[in-house]
Amino acid sequence: MTLRKIKDEDLRQRRSPRYAQFSELSLTYEGRTEEITVRPPDISSHGMFINTTKHFPEGAIMKLHFRLSRSGTEVHARAEVRYCLSGVGIGVEFIGLSAEYLRAIEEEISNAPVVG
Repeated sequence: MTLRKIKDEDLRQRRSPRYAQFSELSLTYEGRTEEITVRPPDISSHGMFINTTKHFPEGAIMKLHFRLSRSGTEVHARAEVRYCLSGVGIGVEFIGLSAEYLRAIEEEISNAPVVG
């Protein structure tokens, strides 16, 4: 299956659109002390896709820290890896995101251009 076909199928299955509205993302694989700094392409109120060549198994739990671009809000969240595209990146879903952070993300992406 080609990457383009995977991406098209992913777009149809998403619960919400994705936006490029944050920076300074770092993640830590729970159970390890290594912090992995990456550059994320997009976010939604449910999760994000993270560009990384590092492989993570589906179901892996991550600790995420990122700053929303417009508001400057720092978000600390846990997320579960839902899928991994080897050599490309991982799709993660937020776990137990606080109402405060959810509201900040939703405000951040309102009126922002959709990237996917």
